Parts: sequence; structure tokens; C-alpha cells
Amino acid sequence: MLDAYLRPLIDPPLNRMGQKCARAGINANSVTVVGFAFGMGAAVAIASGAWLLGFVLIAMNRFADGLDGAVARATKKTDLGGYLDITLDFFFYGAIPLAFAIQAPDANALPAAVLLCSFYANGSAFLAFAIMAERRCLSTSRQGKKSLYYLGGLAEGTETILLFLLMALFPTWFPLLAWGFALVCFVSATARLLIGVKSL
Repeated sequence: MLDAYLRPLIDPPLNRMGQKCARAGINANSVTVVGFAFGMGAAVAIASGAWLLGFVLIAMNRFADGLDGAVARATKKTDLGGYLDITLDFFFYGAIPLAFAIQAPDANALPAAVLLCSFYANGSAFLAFAIMAERRCLSTSRQGKKSLYYLGGLAEGTETILLFLLMALFPTWFPLLAWGFALVCFVSATARLLIGVKSL
């Protein structure tokens, strides 16, 4: 929901950094992979109870996720880059709730499972529509220029980043935050499903 409003604010500085990286010979896929390593490090840190380190690594992962697109725009966007970006993002989104479940299974396992189910529903509605949109040559730049059609919803990248950062800052709040965000994701998935049905 917030992505479209934040893009005009964060894209200009990211694009400048992306141009500098491109001139230095850094390619977008390398940034994506390094960001993924930060994300997996965050999951390990959280599973170990190292909350502050997890918080920092989540932030670094999300920064890299924005920067890789800026580097791609400064050089050349590729199908491989778009594929790596979305796939590794989903690995990261699944790893963080799992890490909380590992860290405190008695308190966190069930809310983590429900949150992951909601991510699955939201992601499938999003990606399935992207496939059909590609077939119909539909496009949008409302959430910034993407490698695939980005169908907006209540729960998008910005909201998920804020959720994960809050969870790392206040780990005892994980069950409440997970249940609440799962509800938002299920509503978002339903809305995306209805929009997809109407559009197709």
C-alpha cells in the first residue's frame, strides 16, 4: 500500500547510488546475491536470539534489494536479474518467520505458520496475475519499474520490511504482529484475487 508513495522519495537517491555502482563495475545480480546473504544472515541471527544483529541485517538486505534495481536501471535490466530478485526475496520473506519459530517454538510456531500461509496466498495471487499480465502485454510503473507486472495490495514490500524490523526490535511481540499481519495479507490476497478476476 505504501510502496507507490515511497518510490518517488527513495528512487532518486537509489538511482544515483546505482549509477555509481555501475561505473565501478558492480553488476545488479551481485548486489542481489549479497543482499540475499544479508537476509539469510538475519534469519540465522534471529534464530540465535541476536536481535540487534538481525535488525541490522534485515535493513541491509532491504537496502540491497532497492539498490540492485537501481544498478540494473543504470546498466541493463535482464530476465535473469528479475528472476533472481523476486525469487530470493521470497526465500527471505519465508526465512524470517521461520527463524522466529525456531528461536521460540512454543510461542512462535503457530503464528509463524499462519503468517507463512498468508505470504503464500498473497504471493501466489501476485505472481499468477503477473504471468497472465505478461501474456496480455499489460504493464504498470505505479510501484516503480519492475521486471514483471506488480499488482498492488494492502501488504507490499514496505509494510513487510516494517513488520520484520519491528519483530526484530520487539521479539516478544512476534505472535501479535504475526497474527495481525497475516490478517492483512489474507485481505490483500483476496483483494488481489478479485482484481485479477475482474481484469482477466
